[in-house]
Formats: sequence, structure tokens, C-alpha cells
Amino acid sequence: MPTIHLLIKGRVQGVFFRASAKEQADRLGVRGWVRNTPEGHVEIVASGSDKALQQFAEWCSQGPPRAVVADVINSAHPETTFRDFSIGRG
Repeated sequence: MPTIHLLIKGRVQGVFFRASAKEQADRLGVRGWVRNTPEGHVEIVASGSDKALQQFAEWCSQGPPRAVVADVINSAHPETTFRDFSIGRG
């Protein structure tokens, strides 16, 4: 399946970004993982259909209500198969 790597910058920690991203991923049928980085960003690797990944990336550019997303770096990632979408690397 197509796979993307997202690095979300801004006020994205402490605003339920990871939990909200999991909800969105589950809703869209996206699989992968989300985690906080030591630099204060949120990192996501996600796989799914092109349409689902596009919708997921669009959601990530806004995030949950309390987030202030300053930038989303969207880069290619080798195709990867995940069983589900998890919080933390896995």
C-alpha cells in the first residue's frame, strides 16, 4: 500500500493530536503509527489508499481543535504493511 511520512510542527503536543490522529486514521482505514518527537513535533508513518492518505494528510494540516499546526512535511516512505494504527512506534 502507498505509505507516507508526515512531520507535523507547531503546537501539536499536549493537545490530543496523537489520539485524534488515531481516530481519524481508524475512520479512514489508514494504518501505521503516530508518536511525539523529542523536538516537540508529531511524526506519523501511514499507509492506505491514495484517497485515504490525502484526506488524512489534509486533516493533519489542521489537527484537533487545540492544535496550531505551523507546517507539515510530507515525504515519501517505502511501502509498508501495518495491521492497525497505533500510538507510539510499532
